[in-house]
Amino acid sequence: MKNVKSWVAIILVVVLFAVVYSEDSADDGQTRQTAHTASARVAVSGESFGIKMYTAGVLVVGLAPVQTKLGEVNPAADAGVKIGDVIKSIDSNAVNTSQQVSNAFENFDGKKIRLKLERGDRTINVSVTPVKSVVTGTYKVGLWVRDSTAGIGTITYYDTSGNFAALGHGINDVDTNTLMPLGNGEALRSKIIGLTKSEKGVAGELYGVLEENVLGKIKLNCENGLYGTVDKPDAKMSFIEVARTEEVSVGKAQIATTVDSSGVRYYDIEILRVNKYSKGTKDMVVKITDERLIEKTGGIVQGMSGSPIVQNGKFVGALTHVFVNKPDKGYAVLAKNMLKYTNSLK
Repeated sequence: MKNVKSWVAIILVVVLFAVVYSEDSADDGQTRQTAHTASARVAVSGESFGIKMYTAGVLVVGLAPVQTKLGEVNPAADAGVKIGDVIKSIDSNAVNTSQQVSNAFENFDGKKIRLKLERGDRTINVSVTPVKSVVTGTYKVGLWVRDSTAGIGTITYYDTSGNFAALGHGINDVDTNTLMPLGNGEALRSKIIGLTKSEKGVAGELYGVLEENVLGKIKLNCENGLYGTVDKPDAKMSFIEVARTEEVSVGKAQIATTVDSSGVRYYDIEILRVNKYSKGTKDMVVKITDERLIEKTGGIVQGMSGSPIVQNGKFVGALTHVFVNKPDKGYAVLAKNMLKYTNSLK
């Protein structure tokens, strides 16, 4: 139950989902109708940024037996606690950190402890009796929990209201693969200090350090990315039009991304397929065609998720996933499926 407290000058790797892709299984891009993106303008970014995020409640990421004088037992599992549950309170006291959970069990006074859990959209109440561990000499219930996460990613765009959008996909817990329940979080400036190239079967990754300079506050962690507000919007940002969904087409485009200390650069890609009726994070299939980027990274690497895609001078979407068996290809989300969340912050 380790509570992460130090964030600055820690080498971190972003959460970018790596997926195995079969071209035969992809949508063919032919849809019965098209969806319109409301008229809007955004400042596309492509800059690397740091993520510092705390959960709302404490996430159960594991169940492990406790060694007692009578053998191994797991009070939490016996009470019905499951991996992926979020502990909201203990004996009616709200909890938001791993240490609060640990203290509640270690200070056991012989009575059953009441846990209020969230499981999906359900609220569940259970009672659990801690047992004394012969290993640590303290009382435990057999839980591993997490209260925070950190990493780096890519800012997709800023809107005219001072909001930002990033990643194109949500932050999932690495152990449970469930969406991290956001309590609060910060977006920080970051620097890329190195990378591991992608190759067939192995997704590469960017490495960076978080800086103390706060960019803004993270307000939403959802399927289609991270969204938040900027503390001090840059008055010099250049805005471009957001393409209507029916304007997005198979063909040449560019991504803006940061893969080294030189900052944001544009690279050529090709949009191979478009599912204009999709509502998820895999609306487009794209291929890196720029030899400079392929030489540098091997294709798409972890940390590039959120890199904005521009076609015909308009913002059309953002990179979200890499195909581990074909790292020059990946999925992308359409602009319409990101803008709806940015608009919800207004």
